[in-house]
Amino acid sequence: MWDIVGTSAALGDDGRNGSAAASTYSSVHIGVVLDSNTSMGAMVDLCISMALWDFYSVHSDYKTRLVLYRKDAQNYLDVASAVLELMKNEKVHSILGPQMLTDDKFIVELGRKAHVPVISFMARSAQSLSYAQSPFYIRTTPDDSNQAKALATLCQGFEWHEAVILYEDSAYGNQFLSQINNAFREADIRLANIVAISTSAEGHHIKKDLNKLKTMQTRVFVVHMNAALGSRLFVLAKQAGMMSEGYAWLITDGLGNFMNSIDSAVVDSMEGVLGVRPYVRKSENLKNFETRWKKNMLLMKPESTVKELNVYGLWAYDTVWGLAMAIEKIGMVNPGFLERKTSKNCSEISNLRISEFGPKLAKELQNVTFEGLTGDFHLDGGQLKSSPLEIFNVFETGDRIIGYWTPDGGIRRKLALTGGQTYSTSTKELKSIVWPGDSVKQPIGWAIPSIGKLKVGVPMKDGFTEFVKVSKDPLTNKINVAGFSIDIFLSVLQQLPFDVDHEFIPFTNQSGLSKGSYDDLLSNVSKTFDMVVGDTTILADRSKYVDFTLPYSESGIVVVVKHKKEKDMWIFVKPFKWDLWLTIFSTCIFIGIVLRILENRAKNNSDSLGPHKQQLGFLFWFPIAVLAFPEKNMVTNNWSRFVLVVWLFMAYIIMQSYTANLSAMFTVDQLDFRLSDDSYIGCQTGTFVKDFLINRLHISESKIEEYSTVEEYHEAMTKGSKNGGIDAIFDEIPYMKLFLDRYSSNYKIVGPTYRTDGFGFAFPLGSPLVIHFSRAILAVTEASNITAIEQKNFGVNYSSDNQLDSINKASPGLTAYNFGGLFILIASALLFALFCSETSVGQRLTDILTYYSHRCFFFLSFRGYNESRASSMVHPDTNGHSSSDEEEVVRGSDRLDDSSMPGREHEFVQRNVNISSRDAQVSEVQMSEQRNVDVSSRQINS
Repeated sequence: MWDIVGTSAALGDDGRNGSAAASTYSSVHIGVVLDSNTSMGAMVDLCISMALWDFYSVHSDYKTRLVLYRKDAQNYLDVASAVLELMKNEKVHSILGPQMLTDDKFIVELGRKAHVPVISFMARSAQSLSYAQSPFYIRTTPDDSNQAKALATLCQGFEWHEAVILYEDSAYGNQFLSQINNAFREADIRLANIVAISTSAEGHHIKKDLNKLKTMQTRVFVVHMNAALGSRLFVLAKQAGMMSEGYAWLITDGLGNFMNSIDSAVVDSMEGVLGVRPYVRKSENLKNFETRWKKNMLLMKPESTVKELNVYGLWAYDTVWGLAMAIEKIGMVNPGFLERKTSKNCSEISNLRISEFGPKLAKELQNVTFEGLTGDFHLDGGQLKSSPLEIFNVFETGDRIIGYWTPDGGIRRKLALTGGQTYSTSTKELKSIVWPGDSVKQPIGWAIPSIGKLKVGVPMKDGFTEFVKVSKDPLTNKINVAGFSIDIFLSVLQQLPFDVDHEFIPFTNQSGLSKGSYDDLLSNVSKTFDMVVGDTTILADRSKYVDFTLPYSESGIVVVVKHKKEKDMWIFVKPFKWDLWLTIFSTCIFIGIVLRILENRAKNNSDSLGPHKQQLGFLFWFPIAVLAFPEKNMVTNNWSRFVLVVWLFMAYIIMQSYTANLSAMFTVDQLDFRLSDDSYIGCQTGTFVKDFLINRLHISESKIEEYSTVEEYHEAMTKGSKNGGIDAIFDEIPYMKLFLDRYSSNYKIVGPTYRTDGFGFAFPLGSPLVIHFSRAILAVTEASNITAIEQKNFGVNYSSDNQLDSINKASPGLTAYNFGGLFILIASALLFALFCSETSVGQRLTDILTYYSHRCFFFLSFRGYNESRASSMVHPDTNGHSSSDEEEVVRGSDRLDDSSMPGREHEFVQRNVNISSRDAQVSEVQMSEQRNVDVSSRQINS
């Protein structure tokens, strides 16, 4: 009774507070705009009155008092009129309310013009009204964006990748729609559908919308609407069979805050629903207030339908406390108004007086901090600081808390207000959940529409039926579909965590022929088909209107040409150009000459090179002989050995370069392929490859021929472009693997691989099936049974691994013909050697060549010897002697010069004998001179 009397005294008979207040108190007029005819208005009105009584009971020594002036307003027009009247007639310095879940720009503009703070304890968002733009608009509620983020986190945790939004068609619903759209986009969750429901919508209109949603694949629904409309929605949803197993429903605090006052029949229809709402910390003060509030509500407002207190009443209570604290901090002032200087023709709004107290109050409210009934009261940027949300599950006749969400920590089983937490999206943190249909199995978020089977479109192909083959049973008219792509699809179905009932629908016309290209087939996804299965290539242009799974085949476009069968027996010469061969030959002769000079000057070893016949050969074959017979005693001069080391270094480099270049000549044609302007190209009918050739490779359309089967490819390549065929095939790797598997000996892959993404299954944009099928495809392609599927459709000898290395598969082996020229030269050299050695004609020819070679050699040698002799005469040795063996050499040379060309065989032989004897005489003279030199040297030494 004391509470009731105190509250009545606070209210006053005329609706004003503080009529009996002592004159020593400084009064500040505050306006309150509510709709007392609604349960929400009645609840909030009582909370405001109790807050005022409780505050001044605790702070009786304060020198300021709030004086409340109430106005009833049932709609936006009434609210605007009430606020204008309070500002003009009652000279209020702040407005509490109005009772709207959204901001009202007109009311806010009135507060800005009059410098009167408008304090809302109901509005949850103000996207268009920031605190910087409207410093006189203050919301003592947390922002709705936290709810949107919490719902997006729940969808992430349950792995729901798309959802349907049902919202109240009002400013309250529209503002939240933009927030949840942003939150879902950041979480990569697609909005499959958005349904706006009017607050005055009839039941059959709501049921019609629900029936449309029932035909969709998505089974996750997010509801944002007030308690009255939301209650009607769930009753109708249960009647439509949408509160059964497999469905998931999420609600915001528009419904969640009123769960304790909703009819039990509505709660029963909501069983299994998950919701979020602001967390209110339990305390003894809160418990005591709830008890007092219930008693006062029953005695003072028995006609009200609200029997339970909710968070909006608590926010109103804390708002009054915060406002009273701010006014007390400002101190005892005489709040007044300044007259606005305006003309007489200005409107009533323009004539509003400006509050001197309002700006101080708006600023001081930002600094107020205390422990309220809802927790810490602290304004941040004109709005109550974000608080945690509790996650609840509707069960039986009420709801139970299953976890919490915080802006920093995400989903938590228990609330920890301390920092240092990592953000969690795991729903394993939550307690056990009962889902719609009294199920404990988590919904997957989507399902095949209940109206029928999954319609699977397949292409109709004339060729390459190993991938997709559509046939019709002539007796039963039943459509049979087989092939590699179909077997992959059936294997994928077995890997899915759910059952999918399906039917294949060929993309054909009334005549049973193909209805169009692959692009035409994919354009019918979501119109005629629920998905497409076949050898459909994943392309960027196609992904604009369909979603593809991960590929289940190899990717890329390759070029196939015929083997080059050019017969060239002189290929061993081609690694070096003629100038390099000539340079190598000249270098050998030059090195031989250098070695001859170096060895001729060797001391005490003038005969080290042997007879003149051997000295002549030294010039030509010695550098080559060093490679074949690297004996140590072939040379005696150290500088000769240095020359040979340099020569060996050069020779090994030349040999390695020759080997590498010859190897490259047999493989480079596998890596390099260039199309000429006269080349004709083949591609597969109905695929994207033709557009690829025209748009990307800029090949004339007149040079492109289309074929459907492997046999047509082979026939066209066999003919060649000169006979009405083609020169090369451009097609995807899976098709060309089949082609090469059948005709591998005739064709090869050349040039680069043009990248594509392989074959995949196509779904409508945003389909939730894509991720499940992609995971199943990975399981199938990584399993061992993929080989069995390939061999079933492509042949028992088929192996994808054997055809990956296209160059090795296409490269021809070397034959004896490739080195035929080399063998001919070797054979010719051997036969020539036998001819010169074993036949009289060859011997005679050899003698003639030897004779003239010796004449040239001796001429060069004696000329060099005479020059050396002259030098010795000019520069005698240290003993004063000079060499005299030149005289004998000259005499020998004169005797040789007297010879003439042989006329008959016996004369030629006789002259050879004479030459040999003369050589011996020269040698004897040289030895005699050497002995004389040695004797002279000994005598001098004696």
